[in-house]
Amino acid sequence: MTYPPTPENPAQPENEKPGQSETGSAAPDSQSAPPSSTPPQYGPPQHQAPESQYQAPEQSQFAAPQYEAPQQPVQPPPPYQAPQYQAPQYQAPQQPVQPPAAYAPPTGSAYSQQPQANYASAPAYAAGAAGVPGPGEPFNGAVDPEDLSRPLYGATFGQAIRRFLKNYAGFSGRASRSEYWWIVLFSFLVTLIPFAFYIVGVVMLAGASASSAAYNDGFGDGYGSAASAPAAGLGITLLIVGVILLVAVGLALLVPSIAITWRRFHDANFAGPFYFLSFIPYVGGLVVLVFMFLPPSPLGRRFDRV
Repeated sequence: MTYPPTPENPAQPENEKPGQSETGSAAPDSQSAPPSSTPPQYGPPQHQAPESQYQAPEQSQFAAPQYEAPQQPVQPPPPYQAPQYQAPQYQAPQQPVQPPAAYAPPTGSAYSQQPQANYASAPAYAAGAAGVPGPGEPFNGAVDPEDLSRPLYGATFGQAIRRFLKNYAGFSGRASRSEYWWIVLFSFLVTLIPFAFYIVGVVMLAGASASSAAYNDGFGDGYGSAASAPAAGLGITLLIVGVILLVAVGLALLVPSIAITWRRFHDANFAGPFYFLSFIPYVGGLVVLVFMFLPPSPLGRRFDRV
């Protein structure tokens, strides 16, 4: 009799009888199930997940060798030291001072027909050491006395007068100290003759008045007045001539005197309107006189004519 499969007794092959093994021999009595009159209880079949026949491959006993970087001995950092700085020392490059080229007048001018004078070789215009006014650096003075665009350092009396009369009303540019003081002397000499006429006229009038008073006898005869009349007339004439000449010379020298003072301020690196300080009562003229004694400044080149 074939029993249905149970969880305790799985399905058996048909050719296998109960109580027999696969070899056909009977199983011992102790292992055989005795027959029971109670019908078997069936329940829902319980299934178990079949074990996988595949297993994860074992890790290889040989692994990739691992290299470690050689450890170097760690040295302690050196103690901190503050850097020492030293200011660099610069030296200005020394350049040789070259004398300026000889003046060459423009072609076609009136000067090109005259023999050219070598002004650069003259001792008055030779380029001296640094800081000495002259035609070279840093003052950039004039080489030719006819050059009115730049100051003429070391000018003579005649050169200063010619430049003064040619640059009659020029307020631009510069004028050197030699030019200015030669013109001061020239103005004094020009006004000296009219002033002498004025002084002589005043003296003669004073003498005539004194003689007329000494010979007057009080009777009204007028002999003393008639004797001093020619001297008084000459004195009045000289006085009038002196006054007229002084006014004429003053008016003629007014504009060029202001112009050369203006240019002298430029040479000392001061603006020309400083001239108006002379209108300050009592001290204005003295202040301007002090400015006229100042030495030239290389920075005054900014007032040169373009």
